[in-house]
Amino acid sequence: MHRLTPLTSWFPAQILALGCVLLLLSRQQRAMPLTAPLSELSVTQPGFAGQDVPIGEKEQRIAGMSSFMLRLYTDSTTGRAFSVYVGYYEEQVQGKSIHSPKNCLPGAGWEPLSAGVTEIRTPGGAFRVNRYLLGKDASKALVYYWYQGRGRVQASEYAVKWDLLRDKALTGRSDEALVRIVVPLRSESSEEADSLATTIGAELIPQLERRLPSFAGRVLSAATVPGLKLTSTQGTSP
Repeated sequence: MHRLTPLTSWFPAQILALGCVLLLLSRQQRAMPLTAPLSELSVTQPGFAGQDVPIGEKEQRIAGMSSFMLRLYTDSTTGRAFSVYVGYYEEQVQGKSIHSPKNCLPGAGWEPLSAGVTEIRTPGGAFRVNRYLLGKDASKALVYYWYQGRGRVQASEYAVKWDLLRDKALTGRSDEALVRIVVPLRSESSEEADSLATTIGAELIPQLERRLPSFAGRVLSAATVPGLKLTSTQGTSP
C-alpha cells in the first residue's frame, strides 16, 4: 500500500487554505471600463448587412453585463444570416458575472449534437474557442464562443474560473467579455458555417482587444498552437 508522506498528506489542506486566502483577497476589486464602446465593433462580410438588436431591461439585469452588443447580420440575396453577441463586465461580483453558454445554449428545445474546441487564427496568433453544433427538429445552428479579457482569450471554463480567482486576488481585476457567434445552418454545410464563423472570429478578437482595458504584464499575442487537435464529442451536453 502506498503511504502518504507528510507533504502529500497536507496537500489538500494547503489547496483549501490557498483557496480561502484568494477568496478573502478577491473582495477588494475595481471596475474597469472599456476604452471604446462595443457599438464600434464591425464585421465586414461581403453581402451581409448588420442591425443592432435590443435586449430588454429585465434580461440585462439577469445577465448583469456592464455593456453589450447584439447584432444580426443578414444577406438579403441568399437568406443567410449570423449573429454576434459581446457582453462586457467591468467587474464580476455576486449577481453580476458571466453566465456560461454551456448552461444557456441548450434552451428553448435546442439540443447539443456535438461539442468541442476549434481554433481561430489571427495576425496575433491562434486561439482556442468553444464550438457547438445545436439541433432543434430539422433546424441546426453552429455556435462559437469564448472569454476574452485581462490579456487572454480562453475556451476552458475551468481555466477562466481559476484565472478570475487569481487575478481578483492579485490585481483586484475581474473584467472580462463573453463573445458568441451563432450561424444558423440553412442550405450551407457545417464546413461552410465553420469557415464563416472562423472568419468572423478572426475579425472580432483583435478589434475587441483594442477596446478592452490593458492588463499589466500581459499583452494579447497568443502563441500559435501548432499541435492543436480539434475535438468533437457526439451528444455531449454543453
